[in-house]
Amino acid sequence: MNLILAIDVLGTIAFAISGVLTALHKRLDPFGILIIAFVTAVGGGTLRDILINAPVAWMRNLTYVYVIFGAAIFAVIFRKRLGYIRRSLFLFDTIGIALYTIVGVEKGLAADFPPVICAALGTMTACFGGVIRDILCNEIPIIFRKEIYATACILGATAYLFLLKTNLTEDIILIISGSIVITVRLCAVYFKLSLPSIYRKDELEGP
Repeated sequence: MNLILAIDVLGTIAFAISGVLTALHKRLDPFGILIIAFVTAVGGGTLRDILINAPVAWMRNLTYVYVIFGAAIFAVIFRKRLGYIRRSLFLFDTIGIALYTIVGVEKGLAADFPPVICAALGTMTACFGGVIRDILCNEIPIIFRKEIYATACILGATAYLFLLKTNLTEDIILIISGSIVITVRLCAVYFKLSLPSIYRKDELEGP
């Protein structure tokens, strides 16, 4: 198993667990839990592969399907040990976006796209599984709110592209880039940082 595939699998596990925790919070039945886990884990990657006209990864490699099933069962069985659902969801979601950002950028580079498109693909891979999850669970997707979410992915993807031009090893580049995504996301939540709002106070309060 090469490094990128290993990262992809780890991201799949993280996002599958994130999907299960959301589904459990919404009190979905076992089928609903599995569907939410599945779309969270592979939704962004599927959209990416369709856009770049590449074979959809999970349809070619059943490892992803087995991993999602395994992660879903694990999360359901050990949901009590995962602690508070909201905190666990945030943790696994953050790990997932960091890993998937790198995978998306690498897929773009392999397809010989310009750097800006590679960064966009990384952000899409990381974010759109969560978008589908939130829509299906009747939530406003995090990426469409003021929270610093996609911004963290963009910064990590940009760092990855710049670091590739240095003499650093691939492992170090992966660690630094993923750490940037995680650090930015954690700092944004801890310090309550957010993107500026375009709405006036009276507009936020509503009629």
